[in-house]
Amino acid sequence: MNGGLLDGLPVVREAFPKTVRLVSSARLRPPVLEALVSPDDVEILAEIEGATSARLMAEARGTEGVGREEFVYGVPYGAFINAAFAYSKPREPNRFNASRGAWYAALEVKTCVREVAYHMADFLEKSGQYRGVVEYAELFASMAGEFVDLRTTASHPCLNPDPAIGYPLGNAIADAAIARGLNGVIYPSVRHAGGTCLAALRPHAVQSVAPGAVYRFEWSGHPDPKITRVSD
Repeated sequence: MNGGLLDGLPVVREAFPKTVRLVSSARLRPPVLEALVSPDDVEILAEIEGATSARLMAEARGTEGVGREEFVYGVPYGAFINAAFAYSKPREPNRFNASRGAWYAALEVKTCVREVAYHMADFLEKSGQYRGVVEYAELFASMAGEFVDLRTTASHPCLNPDPAIGYPLGNAIADAAIARGLNGVIYPSVRHAGGTCLAALRPHAVQSVAPGAVYRFEWSGHPDPKITRVSD
């Protein structure tokens, strides 16, 4: 039934040798407590993390939206791929995921910067003040396969800047794409004019992940942050 949502939308087979995603650089660091314990205790820490980490539990048992067999194992940075799909927020969905996670990326880092800055500023606004410092690291990845292609339909309602309008339909389109066996959605960035974003809807669609530069976002009372490249 959901397949009707894709009627009239282009589906393309395309390869992207290099996409970029920004993730909080804190996720790239070893656990803080690891430096405070003996090597014998590291295994205990790993067991504690396993009991509380949604990503590790998802890898072991799957989630309501993603089966265990869908996650990737034994590949570099596979934990970051799996985490993107393990941590879903049904009550706070993004544009193309609710019941299951997705790997959001773009063709250029400046598009990622605009998208991240918008969403972080929105979070800070809800917290009551535009103040904070967050560092984000680039994660590069290749993608290939069949995608719903919205690049020529920028006026589609699922791309409405208002999440209350765009997100429900975007999630329905993502569900229809998954049901049809597609790898994701290509779409024009809503926060960066001229930018192109991708939402990979399957862990195996994300390939050859590698880290890149680190950027510092600083909010000092204004919704537009100061952005500094702090590491290559």
